[in-house]
Amino acid sequence: MATCRIDTAGSALSGCWNRYLRATGTALFRVLGLCLALALSAQVSAQAPDQQPVRVAAASDLRFALDDIADGFQRESGYRLRITYGSTGNFAHQIRNGAPFHLFLAADERYVDALASDRLTEGAGTLYAIGRLALVVPRGSSLTPTPTLTDVRARLAASPLQRFAIANPAHAPYGERARDVLEHQGLWEALQPQLVLGENVSQAAQFALSGSTVGGLIAWSLALAPRIAARADSTLIPADWHRPLKQRMVLLRGATDGAHAFYDYLQESPAREVLRRYGFSLPTDGA
Repeated sequence: MATCRIDTAGSALSGCWNRYLRATGTALFRVLGLCLALALSAQVSAQAPDQQPVRVAAASDLRFALDDIADGFQRESGYRLRITYGSTGNFAHQIRNGAPFHLFLAADERYVDALASDRLTEGAGTLYAIGRLALVVPRGSSLTPTPTLTDVRARLAASPLQRFAIANPAHAPYGERARDVLEHQGLWEALQPQLVLGENVSQAAQFALSGSTVGGLIAWSLALAPRIAARADSTLIPADWHRPLKQRMVLLRGATDGAHAFYDYLQESPAREVLRRYGFSLPTDGA
């Protein structure tokens, strides 16, 4: 505040008063400006999406399909996604140990059910897709891709088969179902020395196309992806040869607004059409 000294000349009072008004007016203007800036900042913050990325744990059979879906969601919503792909069993273990994911897309609903029972989720989640298995054979392989695995059986009878890839049945749902298929055909025990186990079904696909194997059993959704289809031939395995792959997603405790938005988006038509394009069967709404 301005200091005003009044001397014997009474006319000085007018000049001091003017200086006082200028000083207090400037301070008031600064206060009002600060209040306006804070109000605008609060309004922008309320309208803008969370700056924190949505952390998604996704089964690796979704690698290509979910990437396509995520691109559309991020463009439309302004939210950012950080997607980690891996085996469902490993993710369930990580979530139990405090991994900071907001949304979990599992390849087998049993893992979601178990997490929900332990109150680590926001509700029971929803079924988003039904997965399928495929036999994939790299171009130039000596193995012929037939849905009944007849060439696998014939090659095994004639001579030891070269390496054959599947996901690890210990924690990967597609590995469990690959074992179902091989047991259904009476090939599980005979193939043990030749099996190459991927940490997840995406890694199993890499092994199947690496040239060090004659092929493998992988997710149909991966076999249909352009970058894999360009390098390999594949055939769909009969669904009744293995337990169904009911794929469920669930919001985890502490899920952000962005996670809720993506969860809803995954149930809308654009996302469902992408899943269908990658070979997934779609559950009825509300399943």
